[in-house]
Amino acid sequence: MYWSHTKIILSILIIPLAFSCSPKEKKEGQTYIVCTTGMIKDAVENIVGSKAKIEVLMGPGVDPHLYKATQGDLKKLQAADIIVYNGLFLEGKMGEIIQKLNRKKTVIAMAELLPKNAYINNTEFQGAYDPHIWFDVKLWKEAIQLLSEELIKTDSINQSFYQNNTITYSTQLDSLHQAVENHINLIPENKKVLVTAHDAFAYFGRAYKMDVRGLQGISTLSEFGLRDVSNLVDFIVENEIPAIYTETSVSEKAIKAVLEGCKSKGHDVIIGGSLYSDAMGKEGTFEGTYVGMVHSNVEKIVSGLSNNSKTEKND
Repeated sequence: MYWSHTKIILSILIIPLAFSCSPKEKKEGQTYIVCTTGMIKDAVENIVGSKAKIEVLMGPGVDPHLYKATQGDLKKLQAADIIVYNGLFLEGKMGEIIQKLNRKKTVIAMAELLPKNAYINNTEFQGAYDPHIWFDVKLWKEAIQLLSEELIKTDSINQSFYQNNTITYSTQLDSLHQAVENHINLIPENKKVLVTAHDAFAYFGRAYKMDVRGLQGISTLSEFGLRDVSNLVDFIVENEIPAIYTETSVSEKAIKAVLEGCKSKGHDVIIGGSLYSDAMGKEGTFEGTYVGMVHSNVEKIVSGLSNNSKTEKND
């Protein structure tokens, strides 16, 4: 009940911003901002509102680790006044293209604005730092506040407007963080284990005290083999984990192999739903916002791990 009520409140809070910051055409003199992922676009929109034209390169269901820039993307990047990307090698080779444009225009690596002691280290990943910072709501709020300061440097005329928007959105994120904590605490302690297709949820696990296991590594470029599947199956069976999760931007094939492996050992685990990991939901939906993305994920995680239902859940 608490979570449903929170969703209603947060939906009302984000509607005015969603309507005010979706400019279709660039107005004369308006700043043109290009973002790589939906999460970053959402952050920029909540800071600058209608003061800029904002576009995103990667839409719903797109995996940034594997993404290759199109000719259309390159034209947008060349035309942009400001480029905002995640950094920490999330965007793979496209990050190298973006970095080279730094000589000609303002380029901001949002995750790299944070102090290094905020990152989760993983020496198996290029650069060693886990780039999925948005799964810790408090850390994402900190990154947004730092992003706001960077955007103000490029548009000091609208400083107070950006600052007020940032304060308003930060308050929403404080409420979201508290709601996530409260809801995750509904899961029995021995069932607080999140098993997903790839290792994107380490920040979530650290922030909300969950054990997180991914079949693939931090990047979906990493390979996995039969031994990885077998080891994960043994872990799930041994710990009697009731649900595992696919991701909207990653193939379901690998997780379904884990599912079948568990069932062959007599453990009837379910697919608890498809989580938003490296991409949000469809634009114009609640899940197409950062708040909605987090809400949807937590709802599925808690539902799957808090009961013993053996019916496969749909999105």
